[in-house]
Amino acid sequence: MSDRSGIFTGENPFELARSWLTEAEVSEPNDPNAIALSTVDADGMPNTRMVLLKEIEDDAFVFYTNYGSVKAEEIEATGKASFVMHWKSLRRQIRVRGTVTREEGSKANAYYHSRSLKSRLGAWASHQSQPLASRAALMAEVAKVTAVHGPNPARPPFWGGYRICPTEIEFWADGAFRLHDRYRWVRQKGKVEWVVVRLNP
Repeated sequence: MSDRSGIFTGENPFELARSWLTEAEVSEPNDPNAIALSTVDADGMPNTRMVLLKEIEDDAFVFYTNYGSVKAEEIEATGKASFVMHWKSLRRQIRVRGTVTREEGSKANAYYHSRSLKSRLGAWASHQSQPLASRAALMAEVAKVTAVHGPNPARPPFWGGYRICPTEIEFWADGAFRLHDRYRWVRQKGKVEWVVVRLNP
């Protein structure tokens, strides 16, 4: 029998995550949808960087990036990733681990076209994670792609989304005297049901 109540109440972890994010959008001063995304390289060495989570679907978490980036290369090699979303204003965090697939269809197109024109052109100009001679060289590339692609550029074929389908989600809230509240949701491969376990702090 679970003793979950209050902010932990619910039977759907994606709905719970959306409700926490909605709260954070009111109280967090900058980028409440920022996540620290972790991948591993061929030697098992971890890499972590901040990216912006763009959607919490009914069964996945979605972000967008350049498919030539280090994060994308490592995701493509392993098919796995994890992230933590932390809100200092709420004293809460969500940890996610799972498998990853590409989102490069109509949803990726729609998100790309919702971005500002400069951001869309920037996606064309940036050879993400590759060495760059100077800021001036980057701006020259922006000018070049602007001339080529004009005011309504199509989504670059090397840019799109990733969908993280969790096998594990943990909801954490700060507790007095470091007696934090932690609930781990786990779903076995091929299963629909989630098993929720309260963890020691």
